[in-house]
Formats: sequence, structure tokens, C-alpha cells
Amino acid sequence: MKTVDLRVDPEADLSGVVEHLQRGGVIAYPTETVYGFGSACTPEGVAAVRLLKDRQANKPLIVLSPSMDSLDDLEWSAQAREFAEVFWPGALTLVLPDPRGMFPVGVRSSEGTVAVRISPHPTVRRLLSAFGGAITSTSVNLRGAPPARSGSEAEDVIGRLNGDAVWLLNAGTLPESGPSTIVDCTQAIPVVVREGSVPIGRLRCVNTEIHGSQT
Repeated sequence: MKTVDLRVDPEADLSGVVEHLQRGGVIAYPTETVYGFGSACTPEGVAAVRLLKDRQANKPLIVLSPSMDSLDDLEWSAQAREFAEVFWPGALTLVLPDPRGMFPVGVRSSEGTVAVRISPHPTVRRLLSAFGGAITSTSVNLRGAPPARSGSEAEDVIGRLNGDAVWLLNAGTLPESGPSTIVDCTQAIPVVVREGSVPIGRLRCVNTEIHGSQT
């Protein structure tokens, strides 16, 4: 494991991290919610993350994008755009159709959808700018265990997963936060798949018809 210590230098050179991603490598990095494992959105990168976490085939990875413009090939409803305009950058993940196959299997679900968000975390934004594209995201954790909220917890998980080739961007301990809220925008009425940092009450300020998957 190689570590870039952002506690010492928040503006540390990320060129090595970018090259690692370009080679299909996996990183662990801080987000606005928890530490995440990520890779380039390529078949090789996605496969590396899924192998590391022993990720179930029916659980696609989330995508963190540098901008809405880079997601133009996805199918945007008017309500999805409104959610994005109000809550991005932020802890809201939108599930959108990917009719042109913009993303590979493992990110694109068997239904042809992709879960995307734009993160407000400064490290993520700087990394995506340097990388010039989107990366995958899934929490740094052992199956069934809570996600890592600190660099030391992430380091422990990486060691337990035998992630010798993982690069860790250590930003120390993150503020307490729930996971991102996930909203399925592929239907006529949006559905909250997972309520997290953005409560459904705030979402209803944008769309009064939205409902939870259990309601």
C-alpha cells in the first residue's frame, strides 16, 4: 500500500495517483461521507475494485463525476436535473438510465442504469480535475462492517483485504455523516432507494411526489 498523507500537505501532488488510476489501479480516498474505494470507470478498474471487496455481482458501483456536462450521455428527466441543480455538489446519488452504454458492466446495472453524484469534497474534486474524468466509489469496509471514517480505519481495512497495491489518500478523520441518499430517477415518480445525508423532507421541497421505496 502507498499512502499520500493529505494531513501534512492537503495540496500534495496527485500525479502519481492519476497514473495509478490510468493503469487500472485502486485507490482509497476521503469523500463527504466516508472513505471510498475507487478506480477508473473502465472494465479493468471496475474489476479490480470488485475483486478487492468481493463485491456481489448485483451491486453496481457508484460513480463520482467531475461535472454534469460529463454525464450528458445519460438520460436526464426534468426532475433529475432539478435534484442535481439543487443538491449537487452534495451527498445525493441519482440513478439514471445509461442508454448508450457510457459506463461498463459493474457500474451499469443489469437494468441499464448508473448511480452518479458530484462530490463536494475538495480532495475528490481536485483528483477528478487532475484525472480528467469520473471514478468509481464504494465504501471502504469489510462486508457487514461499518465504513471507514478515518485514514487509520481505511488502512486497517485495506490490510485485511490484502490490498497491497491500493493507494491511500489519508485525510485523517472525517466529520460524522450518513451515507449519500440514493434516488431512482428512472420512473415517472422518483423513488428514494436509500435515505441518507439528504433527508426525504428536503427532497420533497424540490419534488412533492417523491416517495420512499417502502412507502
